[in-house]
Amino acid sequence: MAESTITAKGQTTVPADIRALVDAKPGTRLVWSAMPDGTIIVRAKSKSILDMAGMLKVPKGTHVALDDMNPWR
Repeated sequence: MAESTITAKGQTTVPADIRALVDAKPGTRLVWSAMPDGTIIVRAKSKSILDMAGMLKVPKGTHVALDDMNPWR
């Protein structure tokens, strides 16, 4: 288990093995989330939502009408 200490200025160093695991480089942003039970989750924000553009491809010959996409309307 990796650990670090918070300095008087509120800073900490991400351990080298964790940086290597998430391929963190200078400038990598970290997203911190505090859970109700006191758990803290830190995620490396390495990609933008724009990087996902074009990931999903429509199978050829498959078309669905808008009315068929939501039968509860």
